[in-house]
Amino acid sequence: MAEIVRLDEKLAERHLDDLRELLTDAVEDGAAVTFLAPIPRHQAAAFWRGRIEAIAAGTCVLLAAFDGGKLVGSVQITLDTPPNQRHRADINKLVVLRSARRRGIARALMEAVHREAAVERRTLLTLDTRKDDAAEPLYRSLGYIEIGVIPRYSRNSSGTLDDATFFYKELS
Repeated sequence: MAEIVRLDEKLAERHLDDLRELLTDAVEDGAAVTFLAPIPRHQAAAFWRGRIEAIAAGTCVLLAAFDGGKLVGSVQITLDTPPNQRHRADINKLVVLRSARRRGIARALMEAVHREAAVERRTLLTLDTRKDDAAEPLYRSLGYIEIGVIPRYSRNSSGTLDDATFFYKELS
């Protein structure tokens, strides 16, 4: 089983190349994670540098999955919410290397999200994914409730527009 670790800015910086590889692998596989293929190395690294700054600022929690010492997955908790919404957080960019999929790593990362969100005193989690994406059944099995679908929400690498499904989960 993978070990799930909360990365501080120093650990994230140490694993910057692994994180860049993780994002590149996801984008090349067609994941709906903001970027379009092909993603240049400098763009992937710049994204992670921005996340490292957010970790340092206390507005992002970055969880990483390690298997045999290799970084194989990650997920982010965005804590940068308005003052009247400090009880909630957004979950972003759950990704697992193609070579490490189907071993329960995404589920382990999401279960760790729930624990870390509780540490941060967040009781309402929200997320979105491409409609009919492989992640939808995972989110449902973890107790996330579908809010609805927004049509043509984001563009994919082939240039067409994908619908997005939005979910929430209340933590007890």
